[in-house]
Amino acid sequence: MSPEIPGELLYTKEHEWLREEGDFAVVGITAYAQDSLGDIVHVELPSKGTKFAKDTSFGVVESVKSVSDLYAPVSCSVIDVNDALLESPELLNEDPYGEAWLIRVKITDPEELGELLDATAYETLLEEMAE
Repeated sequence: MSPEIPGELLYTKEHEWLREEGDFAVVGITAYAQDSLGDIVHVELPSKGTKFAKDTSFGVVESVKSVSDLYAPVSCSVIDVNDALLESPELLNEDPYGEAWLIRVKITDPEELGELLDATAYETLLEEMAE
């Protein structure tokens, strides 16, 4: 398993990660996503209390190369936002699995967790993309 793909997380095909914390979860972008984007210069995140359906856009990451939407890995309600990223978006390049989490959410449909990729499946996805 690559150190760039922590085993305890769940992943989406759009390169978001999710760490379960009971009925809650923390969401961020993967090392692959931040590496592909290049130097991140701006992040737009939702307001607390905003609700999202699975696979709908909840924000935007802008880099020197491109602008990319962020997608909700599960249906959820936002309970906290990483305000530090608004001031220092470059944290996403430095620590995508730690300090640079994006949002903390209450999961509204726990069954959707089963549709996410585990670390092995995500690593396979990246290998297939590289071919």
